[in-house]
Amino acid sequence: MPQHPLLVEITERIRQRSATPRDRYLQHVAAAQQRGTARGRVSCTNLAHAFAASPTDDKAALRGPAWPNLAIVSAYNDMLSAHQPYEHFPVLIKDAARKAGAVAQFAGGVPAMCDGVTQGQTGMELSLFSRDVIAMATAVALSHNVFDGALMLGICDKIVPGLLIGALQFGHLPVVFVPGGPMTSGISNAEKAKVRQLHAQGKLDREALLESEMKSYHGPGTCTFYGTANSNQMLMEIMGLHLPGSAFVNPYTPLRDALTRAAATRAAQITTFGERYTPIAEMIDERAIVNGIVGLLATGGSTNHTIHLIAIARAAGILIDWGDFDRLSAVVPLLARIYPNGGADVNHFHAAGGMGLLIRELLDAGLLHEDVRTVAGDGLRRYTQEPYLDGERLIWRDAPARSLDADVLRGHAAPFSADGGLRLLTGNLGRAVIKVSAVKPEHRRVEAAAIVFDGQDQMLDAFKRGELHRDFVAVIRYQGPRANGMPELHKLTPALGSLQDEGFHVALVTDGRMSGASGKVPAAIHVTPECLSDGPLARVRSGDLIRLDAEAGTLEARVDAGEWQQRRIEHPSLDDNGWGVGRELFANARNFASGAEQGAISFNAAMGMPIGVPT
Repeated sequence: MPQHPLLVEITERIRQRSATPRDRYLQHVAAAQQRGTARGRVSCTNLAHAFAASPTDDKAALRGPAWPNLAIVSAYNDMLSAHQPYEHFPVLIKDAARKAGAVAQFAGGVPAMCDGVTQGQTGMELSLFSRDVIAMATAVALSHNVFDGALMLGICDKIVPGLLIGALQFGHLPVVFVPGGPMTSGISNAEKAKVRQLHAQGKLDREALLESEMKSYHGPGTCTFYGTANSNQMLMEIMGLHLPGSAFVNPYTPLRDALTRAAATRAAQITTFGERYTPIAEMIDERAIVNGIVGLLATGGSTNHTIHLIAIARAAGILIDWGDFDRLSAVVPLLARIYPNGGADVNHFHAAGGMGLLIRELLDAGLLHEDVRTVAGDGLRRYTQEPYLDGERLIWRDAPARSLDADVLRGHAAPFSADGGLRLLTGNLGRAVIKVSAVKPEHRRVEAAAIVFDGQDQMLDAFKRGELHRDFVAVIRYQGPRANGMPELHKLTPALGSLQDEGFHVALVTDGRMSGASGKVPAAIHVTPECLSDGPLARVRSGDLIRLDAEAGTLEARVDAGEWQQRRIEHPSLDDNGWGVGRELFANARNFASGAEQGAISFNAAMGMPIGVPT
């Protein structure tokens, strides 16, 4: 199938836009490649330290030049359900590596916070910047410079982007991402959402809410709704960093363990010691980034990736912006409906045909670059297959020819909608993104008076007092990266959803995030410039008429232009944002963060340009 002309055009524009920083990045990678095998460059003292505690056989292998050494970088902890299964992965990886003629060492751990635990709490203000901490921790793990490849063990929201940003600083190394899989399905997402709304309305007590939540989040594995964690897994697969079909296999199953072993084997094969050397710098190029955007749009994935993909791309010297997402969204059809964009969870998506069917449909529609390098080595068409066990033997077969549940996954000829449902909004309030894949057409245009809040708790207090039973646009200000770390505002969803269900026209406008929680209520999020950077959203006053039109792509305050320009911006005191739960340590991250459309990066991620320079 010929590639869609817009896909080709946008990829070429990104390539031209990125020419200077990408060339500088690749020069650094080439210099690292030319220096040769890592262990050959360190002193005997260095090398002895590197394997002093290793088993005798591993010492013998590592003191010579014949075996590759694989780094394991893991986000394991046993509080995160998604990462708890990683506890036993290193044993499987080390055993498989030995059988493949390699050594695997646990190079380092990275922090892994659970947004599900911190959601709506003060700790969520560390969440976005934890991505950059993870990137730096990944660099620390690999900085020992005795490795020939790496396996990244991470799943959740900021963790996969952080691991990838860190790994890209070692672009000469082959890197394989190793997923852990989703937990088995609990109660239906519709039932979970209904209980949350009833609790928000004061009709169910805390005990009833907790019982419902425990039936939703009940065991090891990723949360099963299609938020940022599972969007991460989709991205790693469609960008060629997973083994084909491995994203959504449940943990603690024979197939999951076989895939983990196979990841280690493959990592050994694609080092410089093997015949198919495949460094990550060559896998993550402009085509892979565009494939990631297409996958996000086709599945209605998390809006967090309008930030993370930009940061990931910049770590590889590639410049993208929200205009690229918006233009691709116009031609990429929505092929999946997974909660919060539908009733199904990721297990249902996987059973209906999963990533193999999705990738084949997008390839056949000319909406993906097939000629990319992947850890599987054979271009993206290899990812139209799914793994299974024939006895104890891991093999791959073609994904189903057609969806096994058209309510969850469809082909490109009969999509859920003709576009990807992610839009760019512009106007006198700045630039923002909105996810409309779960917003009914009649709710996509809201024009109502603003009610201004400087935090989500202020709005919820007003809701509890019964002051919000009317048409309005909730303007939640000072939620950007520099103000308070840009927390997700997920706990607003039940209140706004219940008001919409009562027939009121409501919308949210904020310089904060909603992420995978973006659902049926129209939400203009990531407004940039943020309020603390004197963004125009800070000029809004309660009573101003706000127009949010997702179809036209506009976000405007309907205020006389002269009055609008004369309004002074007076920032509220944000002193309380700088202390408690470790926020003191993140002052520099807040002070130096770029805007959301520049990836909300708190350091110069090998881009060859200062943070915050417009693309």
